Amino acid sequence: MPEHAKYSALRWLWLAVLIVVLDQVTKIWAETVLSAGGPIEVLSWFNFSLAYNRGAAFSFLAAAGGWQRYFFLGIGLIAVVIIVAWLRRLQAHEQMTALGLVSILGGAVGNLIDRALYGHVIDFIDWHYAGWHWPAFNIADSAILIGAVLVVLSGLRSRKQEQAA
Repeated sequence: MPEHAKYSALRWLWLAVLIVVLDQVTKIWAETVLSAGGPIEVLSWFNFSLAYNRGAAFSFLAAAGGWQRYFFLGIGLIAVVIIVAWLRRLQAHEQMTALGLVSILGGAVGNLIDRALYGHVIDFIDWHYAGWHWPAFNIADSAILIGAVLVVLSGLRSRKQEQAA
């Protein structure tokens, strides 16, 4: 494989950095504004409301005795190493996969920073309807979700192309 193809996906790392910066800036904003004044209604179904998550997705293991902080830090660090290794192996034409992976990477690093510094993840985006609230989330969580969708779609597209050939 040519050297430029081996490292082509790493050119997208700037997007991961942008996601981390945006995530951290919005979390600082949320802690500053929302802790002082409470929730802010944006639309009838959308608020900014400060929440802390000591667990994983949907507060999984949030009530554990504190060990989960280090457990999720370890899993996050392993994920970062795997994603960077995967990015290094991508070929130049695998751009959708690269974009998905750097989105996941940026989100993972954003949430890792929170866990390392505070022992919890700062969430503030609150969607709700008829008294039912989706678990609060943040920019990092959004990037992880979008990235996962892109990776899955890329995989499905590749499989479809292989079957057509």
